[in-house]
Amino acid sequence: MYTIKLFLFIAPLVISSRTDQDYTSLDSISPEPKSRFAMLDDVKILANGLLQLGHGLKDFVHKTKGQINDIFQKLNIFDQSFYDLSLQTNEIKEEEKELRRATSKLQVKNEEVKNMSLELDSKLESLLEEKILLQQKVRYLEDQLTNLIKNQPQIQEHLEVTSLKTLVEQQDNSIKDLLQIVEEQYRQLNQQQSQIKEIENQLRRTGIKESTENSLSSKPRAPRTTPSFHLNETKNVEHDDIPADCTIIYNQGKHTSGIYSIRPSNSQVFNVYCDSTENTICSLYSGSSWTLIQHRIDGSQNFNETWENYKYGFGRLDGEFWLGLEKIYSIVKQSNYILRIELEDWKDKYYTEYSFHLGDHETNYTLHLAEISGNGPKAFPEHKDLMFSTWDHKAKGHFNCPESNSGGWWCHDVCGENNLNGKYNKPRAKAKPERKGGICWKSQDGRLYSIKATKMLIHPSDSENYE
Repeated sequence: MYTIKLFLFIAPLVISSRTDQDYTSLDSISPEPKSRFAMLDDVKILANGLLQLGHGLKDFVHKTKGQINDIFQKLNIFDQSFYDLSLQTNEIKEEEKELRRATSKLQVKNEEVKNMSLELDSKLESLLEEKILLQQKVRYLEDQLTNLIKNQPQIQEHLEVTSLKTLVEQQDNSIKDLLQIVEEQYRQLNQQQSQIKEIENQLRRTGIKESTENSLSSKPRAPRTTPSFHLNETKNVEHDDIPADCTIIYNQGKHTSGIYSIRPSNSQVFNVYCDSTENTICSLYSGSSWTLIQHRIDGSQNFNETWENYKYGFGRLDGEFWLGLEKIYSIVKQSNYILRIELEDWKDKYYTEYSFHLGDHETNYTLHLAEISGNGPKAFPEHKDLMFSTWDHKAKGHFNCPESNSGGWWCHDVCGENNLNGKYNKPRAKAKPERKGGICWKSQDGRLYSIKATKMLIHPSDSENYE
């Protein structure tokens, strides 16, 4: 374009200069007749200019054509990218619809699991009540059988009683099998509920805000665990032959550790685990049996439970469990008791024994104690009233302890660093904050230790007079 403009500007000047020269020469020379055609030099100059103009136009056309081709290529790339983006958008919309449908299904499934869990709780409770009734009938039949053998040893009646006893035992075994099946189903339901909650958490992390998320619990606690032995209670039934605690059971000649039924005064019948301590060292009550009120060994039971569950108990008596504050109070209000705490880390074992007093529910089960003996670190501050708190039932002045430390425990002015009902850490957490949130123990040198196993046991201080 620039070449064309230059040529159009120069060509008239050249032609005009040539014309002036011709006129001057014609004036100086004798006049000749004017030629009808342009001079050869002018034609050459004009032809050369036109040739350059053609070359310039050709280059300009090629350059413009290349630019247009580049523009078309970019437009094609843009069209393809836009098409791919629209396909990806459609796929994302389809995935979003699938996730919404999956969330709805999971919500329905979760409700079904909750309903099934409630039904299993009800069935388990009725089965356990039937079991206790059958056991009572078996004891009654055994007494009747003994009387028949002593007083009226008639063969026919003896055979009938034996047959009836066999039938009752068969029914008792059937109930035990049903209980095992129900517990297995309940365990599977708990696993399914945990999986559902994990999937819901994954869905929340995708960024899709579902309205159903508002119904999820804001409390940082694990799924509710049903107290397997809490349902073993019966209504107030008069059985004078049922012992009041494990010490009396031991004195009756039953020296094997295991699960037994007791009935403290003015209380209901419930099961406890009696721990025979014939080989217990450094104890004033060796050769006796202690009532186990708390046991932790492997972290299989979640201890971050509600006030209601800490009040009535949770877990399995043959594994990890908490007996229940109300049951502990019904035992210790009968007489003066000793509290023994046994700790085991990954190297050594320790114990501490206290004389103590426990208040009722109106005092938040306030604990007041004094150390008697032991080789372990201090478990509690002595001669102070320690109130029990959980995450949903905070004692006055202890607003942050249960949520930060997890698990229900006896607290004082500030959150203590000793908590045997905290989160179970396997094994030896290195970070101090993680140790503090779990089963931890602060030694005399100020160091925090993670605990492998714990036991809390009670024993009357004067077992002879108590019996």
